[in-house]
Amino acid sequence: MAFINFNGKLIEENQPIVDANSRGLRFGDGLFETLKYKNGHLVLIDEHLARLWNGMKAFQFDIPKLMTPDKLESEIIALVKKNKLSAARIRMTVFRGHGGLFDPQNHTPSYLLQASALPETNGDWNENGLHLCIYKDARKSADAFSSFKHNNFLPYLMGALFAKKEKCNDALILNNNHFICDSTIANVFMIKDGSIFTPPLHDGCIAGIMRSFVIQWLQEHQFDIKEKTISENELLEADEIFLTNSIYNIRWASAIAQQPLRCTISRQIFNAIKQTNPDVFC
Repeated sequence: MAFINFNGKLIEENQPIVDANSRGLRFGDGLFETLKYKNGHLVLIDEHLARLWNGMKAFQFDIPKLMTPDKLESEIIALVKKNKLSAARIRMTVFRGHGGLFDPQNHTPSYLLQASALPETNGDWNENGLHLCIYKDARKSADAFSSFKHNNFLPYLMGALFAKKEKCNDALILNNNHFICDSTIANVFMIKDGSIFTPPLHDGCIAGIMRSFVIQWLQEHQFDIKEKTISENELLEADEIFLTNSIYNIRWASAIAQQPLRCTISRQIFNAIKQTNPDVFC
């Protein structure tokens, strides 16, 4: 039996934790973070907790003094050990309690910690590449909250269903201005004529922890990396495309909308980061 942590208590994962009056259930009033536990440590945990705390402040939660990043980190480690996992995908979810749309009873966050097993090969180079498609039926708005991983994720949810229907590995999401935002689970990087481009945060993409790490690494190693608005046509003319997230590190795309792609520079970047930062690319 697997366990979860709900508001600081370890309980069996099949136990109910919300009821019909939960704002988290009724309105998606909350945030989440996903990160990796491997080789005995939580990868980039400080950055994930900083984004979660910034998100709670932006969402006007009243954070209790006893709810601290250090407390959540220690509870995650305890949960991993309780579930006897050597490699795990961690999901931290915070949500508001009871109340209607205009009258929440309070703004104190409830939190849920989950840990599920990851294969030891998770995060390795994906030899076969990803087949990407572009989802257009739901657009993501670019606003004050778009950089956070909040629980109102309709474009990503429907994009993932679209990708499955189209037999793609992942779908790219567009913003309201028809520009590339990100994928259903990752940030997007495009390589053209040796230069690397990724959508800026003001275009609505998630402020990905791995995205930020990769951008900084590329800058420090003198790669030509720019944050730039990317159109659908520009992406279809790319030489290479790779995706980044905290679970899979970097994954290259072998095709987008039937257009084949290379992986020369993408693989060079992956191998170099893995060699210089094995604690992150693990």
